[in-house]
Amino acid sequence: MTVTKVYSFESNTQVSQALGEFIAHASSEAITKHGRFTVAFSGGSLPATACKHLRDMQSVDFSKWYVFFADERCVGLDSADSNFRLVREELLDPLVQQGRSVPADQVMVINDTLTDSTQQVADDYLVKMQSVFSGAKTKFPEFDLVLLGIGPDGHTCSLFPNHPLLEERTKWVAPIDDSPKEPPHRITLTLPVVNHARRVAFVASGAGKTSTVRAIVDERNVHLPATHVAPVSGDTYWFLDHAAAKGLSVNKPSEFKL
Repeated sequence: MTVTKVYSFESNTQVSQALGEFIAHASSEAITKHGRFTVAFSGGSLPATACKHLRDMQSVDFSKWYVFFADERCVGLDSADSNFRLVREELLDPLVQQGRSVPADQVMVINDTLTDSTQQVADDYLVKMQSVFSGAKTKFPEFDLVLLGIGPDGHTCSLFPNHPLLEERTKWVAPIDDSPKEPPHRITLTLPVVNHARRVAFVASGAGKTSTVRAIVDERNVHLPATHVAPVSGDTYWFLDHAAAKGLSVNKPSEFKL
C-alpha cells in the first residue's frame, strides 16, 4: 500500500532542514540496498530548498549519486534558465569545493548542442537514462527519489494543464515545444516514469500555493497535473511551510520523522 504524508513547517529554513534529512535518509537506504542513489531534480526554488543543508551533511555518500532532471529547458547549460545550472550552483559546485563531489559522468545533463531540436534532446536524454536503468525489471525506470515543485496552475515537471503529454503512457522522456511558461522548448519526464519512483517529494511554500496545494492534496482535482502523480508502489511526501499547508483539512500535516 502506498503512503502519502504531509509535513508542514514554520519557515522555509525548517522545510530545507527536514528535506535535507529526508534526502540523506533516502540516499543511505538506497545505497545500502543497491549500491547507488538515483534522484531527479526539478528547477525553480526547489534546488535551493533541497540543497541548502543537504550539501553540508557529512554522512551522505555523494560518490554513489546519479543525478537526473525531472525536466529541463532546452537552453545552454550556463543559461539562467537551466535547471542543471541551479543544481550545479546549489549542490554540485559546493561539493567540489568540499572534495566530495558527485562524479561528473553521474550527472545526467542534456546535450546543449542539440537544443535546436527538442526531439533530439529528448532522444539523447533517453539514451543517458537507459545507460543507468538498463537492468530495469519494469517498462519504466525506478528512481529512488523524484523531487518536484508545483506551479500555481498545478503543473509539475513540465507537464501542464490540458496538455497532450498528460496522456503519454509509453515514453520515458518527452519533448515539449509549447510550454505556456517561458522558455517554451523543454524536455520532461513523463507521468509513468514519475509514478514508478520509490519516493516522490513535493516541495511548496508561501500563501500563493495554498489553494493549489488544497486542490491537489485534499480535493484531488483531476484538472491539475500534479494530482496525477500517484506512485504505483512508492510513496508521496509533501514538504510545506505553514502558509502553503493552511488550507488543508482532509489530509492534515503529521509530525515529521524519518
